[in-house]
Amino acid sequence: MEELEFLDTPLVDASSMTQLLLHFVINMIFCGFIIHKLYYPKSQRRDYYFTFALISLSIFFMIFLLGSVKIKVGFALGLFAIFGIIRYRTEQMPVREMTYLFVLIAVSVINALAVTLTYAELILTNILFVCSIWLFEDIPWIKHVCEKLVKYDRIDLITPEHYDEMKADLEKRLGFPIIRFEVGAVDFLKDVAMVKVYYKGDGVNSVNRMMNFPKEK
Repeated sequence: MEELEFLDTPLVDASSMTQLLLHFVINMIFCGFIIHKLYYPKSQRRDYYFTFALISLSIFFMIFLLGSVKIKVGFALGLFAIFGIIRYRTEQMPVREMTYLFVLIAVSVINALAVTLTYAELILTNILFVCSIWLFEDIPWIKHVCEKLVKYDRIDLITPEHYDEMKADLEKRLGFPIIRFEVGAVDFLKDVAMVKVYYKGDGVNSVNRMMNFPKEK
């Protein structure tokens, strides 16, 4: 009986294949737009570009193909969370990249699971996602303040009465206007002080708050 049932099963299900291809195309178009047009122009990080694209594809195929299997979506996403922790535990992932990663996972899951929605509703959902990201990514009336950690050697200027002189010296050395700065730890033996500098910028520099570059093996 089992052999007969197997023989009666069609090798190709045209409707399922068409549904897979359409959902795949929709996911590729919108995730590709988010990565290429919204994320990449500011960061110029090809490594994250590659990572986001493959994670989006992997999440989509895994969720879509497991839709007919009795498995919880939370378990499937938990596997990718574990893989993500293993991958990113040696390098601190910037907040912006982590946010885009979460957004791309959410879009891929929606495109894979929303089989009960019409294609018009699915496309509209993706358009709303993209428009929301585009809006909050380029709000013109919100100015971003960046931070940079600096090892400062002129500790004779760290006193409050020399604030303006120290600010002018930092601006001359760094080459950009400074909004304000804060003096942190001071090492009188080495004549250096830790200074946090605030300035206007786009906020996509992931090494602003690093004092030493990680050792490459």
